[in-house]
Amino acid sequence: MSIKVLLVDDHLLLVESLKTILEAEPTIHVVGTITDPSQLLEDILSLQPDVLLMDIRIKTYNGLNLTKAIIKSIPTMPIIILSGYDDDAYIQAAQNAGAKAFIKKEQSNEDLIATVKKVYAGYTLFPSFEKTLLTPKELEVLQLIVAEKTSEVISKELSISKRTVEHHISSILRKLGVQSRVGAVVKALEQALVNNTERP
Repeated sequence: MSIKVLLVDDHLLLVESLKTILEAEPTIHVVGTITDPSQLLEDILSLQPDVLLMDIRIKTYNGLNLTKAIIKSIPTMPIIILSGYDDDAYIQAAQNAGAKAFIKKEQSNEDLIATVKKVYAGYTLFPSFEKTLLTPKELEVLQLIVAEKTSEVISKELSISKRTVEHHISSILRKLGVQSRVGAVVKALEQALVNNTERP
């Protein structure tokens, strides 16, 4: 029995390359290649893949937001995020979105095949982090910053002191590598670290 893989990426050459790599493995079969994810849920239900391999960016879509939308509708769908970036924040965002694995584009063919097999077998695979991740409380604060709440309002909503809020914000800025709240909002939305009202 072969592992059915669905590829989602808008770079045609990369998609064809990935398909060739994966189908060189006798136990893997690529059931489809999607370059426009506007009907992705319908495509998944139609093609019934065992594993979804998706780029972190597809045209105007954010692969992490797509992952959240898919997991919401199909909680058991194993998704591997493929990225040219290995920034810790992207890796964490992929985990937060519900993906089962994160693999960099420059990793070897063997790594890719092994990742697909392991995810199919039920494993969760993410690179180790060099920096400290945002804590659950910091993610809560970040969500409220994105919602344009002031430190005073955040303090009341989370029942913590304003000083503690400012401490969390300083930590968030440092971990995200930005200088301001605006920078934090941009990075949070870009990397889907928090929920937002954008389309998936």
